[in-house]
Amino acid sequence: MTLYLPELSLSNTQFPDPSLALAEPNGLLAFGGDLSVDRLRSAYRQGIFPWYSYGEPILWWSPSPRAVFIPETFKPAKSLVKFQRKHAYRVTLNHATEALIQLCADTRPDEETWITEQMLSAYKSFAKAGSCHSVEVWDGEQLIGGLYGVSVGQVFCGESMVSVKPNASKIALWYFCQHFISHGGKLIDCQIMNPHLASLGAIEIPRTTFQDYLLDSRDASVISGCYDNQQLFAS
Repeated sequence: MTLYLPELSLSNTQFPDPSLALAEPNGLLAFGGDLSVDRLRSAYRQGIFPWYSYGEPILWWSPSPRAVFIPETFKPAKSLVKFQRKHAYRVTLNHATEALIQLCADTRPDEETWITEQMLSAYKSFAKAGSCHSVEVWDGEQLIGGLYGVSVGQVFCGESMVSVKPNASKIALWYFCQHFISHGGKLIDCQIMNPHLASLGAIEIPRTTFQDYLLDSRDASVISGCYDNQQLFAS
């Protein structure tokens, strides 16, 4: 069967309607274009994200169902609370975004990562533009894990999580959920379900539901200071 996949133009940042994404592979919408700040901002505002491997063109996705966290319902496991009470890892926001993105890339073999050099450069630029943010977890002065993603109004679109030491990414998510709720955040997008996300309490919702929620929330604001450089936990 021949499948038609639109190629994006370099001259504008327009995307096809996400409802036109393929069912197989799930959510594949278009290819090409670039990873400029303007294009990335346009993509995330429409619930679209880039995901591709070395040697492939830039591929753009909008899967259904969509994996999300509802921050208000996130509850850390008792074992995680006990672990953090013992280790008291420090948790920060936007203290080392570029280093955290690099750590996410460095901990995966090249043949398994979608965080190519092109993606690294793009999201570092996106961070400098104020749209990409990170939560870092520290053991002393060592960066041991965290997460990063993109802010779209009252939605946070998670991109990647990493743990160099046990539970670091879980601790990052736990403290970020608390912080995000307290600043008016409503939804955390985690794109495609996997066993790890499911174990943390992620749920799946239809793409149409996600798109409706994004449309209602993307122009709403979180409380001022939400993404300021700050500590979320320090013993």
